[in-house]
Amino acid sequence: MAENFTAEERAAMKERAQEVRKSRGAKKKDEEPAVLEKIAEFPAEDRVLAERIHALVKEAAPEMLPRLWYGMPAYGKGGKATVFFQSAAKFKARYATLGFNEEAQLDDGAMWPTAFALTELTPEVEARIADLLKRAAG
Repeated sequence: MAENFTAEERAAMKERAQEVRKSRGAKKKDEEPAVLEKIAEFPAEDRVLAERIHALVKEAAPEMLPRLWYGMPAYGKGGKATVFFQSAAKFKARYATLGFNEEAQLDDGAMWPTAFALTELTPEVEARIADLLKRAAG
């Protein structure tokens, strides 16, 4: 079964297992330092995007708390990862991704996007992200 996963996918699963082990029986703690440490490890292009996403979450949806999720910066309430940032480098992708899990409830008719490719953050893109974050935190 392991041969069906890439090395990057296996590494993400190992990171998630470590995150779960650390959280078991632990008191609720501030995970922002771990998220900022992870962001600091990203290549420059991904780091700039992730730092700004982090700031946007704090501005637009401060009730969403930072945490690591499969080794990615994520934000949510009640221990859920509602929104996450996946660096392009994580899976050797062409672009970074901003993704929303079902807790975000971004439902719009019969079909809606739950992940967005990110190559740069313009004022228009930031405004759209802020709106999505507010809706996801709702």
